Amino acid sequence: MTKSPWIPIFLLLIISLPLIFFITSHFIKLPLSPYSSSPPPISLSDELDDLALFNRAVNSFHPTHLAKLRIASTNKKPKIAFLFLTNTQFHFAPLWEVFFKVDNVSGVSVYKDLFNVYVHADPNVRPEIKAQGFVFTKDRFIPAKATYRGSASLIAAERRLIANAILDDQENMFFSLVSPHCVLLHSFKYFYDTILQVGKHQFGEMMSVKFKSFIEVIDEDVNLWDRYNARGKNVMLPEVKFEDFRVGSQFFTLTRNHGLLVIRERRLWKKFRVPCVRQQSCYPEEHYFPTLLSMQDPEGYSGYTLTRVNWTDSVDGHPHTYHPNELSKELIYSLRKSEFKEDYMFARKFSPDCLGPLMDMADDVIFKD
Repeated sequence: MTKSPWIPIFLLLIISLPLIFFITSHFIKLPLSPYSSSPPPISLSDELDDLALFNRAVNSFHPTHLAKLRIASTNKKPKIAFLFLTNTQFHFAPLWEVFFKVDNVSGVSVYKDLFNVYVHADPNVRPEIKAQGFVFTKDRFIPAKATYRGSASLIAAERRLIANAILDDQENMFFSLVSPHCVLLHSFKYFYDTILQVGKHQFGEMMSVKFKSFIEVIDEDVNLWDRYNARGKNVMLPEVKFEDFRVGSQFFTLTRNHGLLVIRERRLWKKFRVPCVRQQSCYPEEHYFPTLLSMQDPEGYSGYTLTRVNWTDSVDGHPHTYHPNELSKELIYSLRKSEFKEDYMFARKFSPDCLGPLMDMADDVIFKD
């Protein structure tokens, strides 16, 4: 009886499968998607790198600078550090240049002494992020590490941005985290004047200023218990009790005092860096900052964000995305409106093809306060 010629081939294939798996897993490194359902934990080497960075930033800041800022006695005005956390190209860079009033020939901003820009661009994302225009140049990019949705890597990236901004310029007094998908709703002057006006108190001939941070802090939410237990039941204890747990928007404007608090903090971070076991409830970047500030300085923040987000038809945790057919001056005016004291200053998110229509209404609508 003649044996089938396919039997040796089949046996060879069975024997070869482990070898094939070994080669592909060790030599062919497929990038993990930033939106992977099981993001990797933060590595020890990344943790140590960040810790060294945070220590340098804290040690570089003299304690005397934490004293009350006396604007009346100095000609220098506080600077705003704009922190961009991104894994996309800067499609709206031209609009931001109008916001900063950058001259198209010289590349110099009218407000060049009042702001700095820092960009954390995910190194895992391909193709390479391309900076556009004068504002988003390569020298604005800080050393970055990979970020993954639903993981503490986003918290680490935001702390990294703050630390680099502190080290770069001692005059950075505010840290405003924004997204490349954010669109401006007011002029730079309007935004600058707004955050400087909050918390001012007149004492005699001098003006003592205690600025506040703009960050959303929510203690009542239908999903609060699920989010608290995203890492497993009681994992957050004893550092974070359920009654101390808060949620809020990812985007914020923090004062320098709060920026220093964030990069000094170690105790809560030990809990928030633990990987989640329930990804559908895992939004660490929306939990860590509100919880930390609520526990450490409950009187030092507004409790609301300056970034407008439309959650009416969210998909997979993403808010509504505006497209060109939805754009109008009426939309810009409506997005500005807030139930709080200050207007919304930014709005997200917008599709890249909105740039043209937004540029057309920049001078007459968006930046006309």
